[in-house]
Amino acid sequence: MNYYNEIKNRLIDNEVYKQIKDYSKNKNDLSTYYEVGRLLIEAQGGEKRAKYGDNLIKEYSVKLSNELGKKYSTRTLKYMRKFYLFQKGQPVAAQLTWSHYQELLSLKSIDEVNYYVDECIKYNLSRNRLRERIKSKEYERLSDKTKSKISSHIKLEVQDLVKNPIVINNPTSKEIITEKALKLLILEDLDEFLLELGEGFTYIANEYKIKIGNTYNYIDLLLFNYKYNCFVVVELKITELKKEHIGQIQVYMNYVDKKLKSIYQDKTIGLIICKKDNKFIIEYSSDTRIFSSSYILK
Repeated sequence: MNYYNEIKNRLIDNEVYKQIKDYSKNKNDLSTYYEVGRLLIEAQGGEKRAKYGDNLIKEYSVKLSNELGKKYSTRTLKYMRKFYLFQKGQPVAAQLTWSHYQELLSLKSIDEVNYYVDECIKYNLSRNRLRERIKSKEYERLSDKTKSKISSHIKLEVQDLVKNPIVINNPTSKEIITEKALKLLILEDLDEFLLELGEGFTYIANEYKIKIGNTYNYIDLLLFNYKYNCFVVVELKITELKKEHIGQIQVYMNYVDKKLKSIYQDKTIGLIICKKDNKFIIEYSSDTRIFSSSYILK
């Protein structure tokens, strides 16, 4: 087989297809680039030898650039080769564009790629938005337990969704020295904060007033997660997590369960967002509904 001619003909067919059937050109782009990646690997003698075949890619790139234009650079052909290796044996997500995949191909783990593919489909992420989430190391900030569940297709719990650390936007770049100031930062960019927590979180109130006996208390943030059908009590701490924080949030959670939760809703979850996490305090807490995450300011 003349691999170069086969690759060139597929790319030419794709260019013609894009002019005739513009509405489905993205799907054809991905299909074409997948096949070009496969042909490149075959031309290089198979997957084991492909990584040593960059000279062949350079040769093909020069020819294609002369005959079809400069957009088929060495880097682009390497992306096509990598695209095939990543997608081999699994369906290509046609909802993503080639630009999306070029962002994803910089990643090393197929589990990480699949995570961002699902996020792109779920939230209709643009390429730039995808790039921001990759840059923030969103996948890396998931726990090992959550990553294992995702790769094994095990149903997640609400606690699995929250990243650690949580990134909170701080456009002022000022040092945050009070919990009130931290809360104001969150409220100024509430949509981004809810997305940072994970899927299904919605806002109810801040400084939610509750009366316990003759004393009024205030929940920093009261949320609801519609995916898991439960209230979420969020307490903000600008210190390291302490054992007394567990007792405080547990009282608030029990109040919400007794006064707000309906019989059709699951038990309330408690999230403590703190300056510095302490896994041992959570580990030895008797209430598995409570979890914690540190925060960083961006």
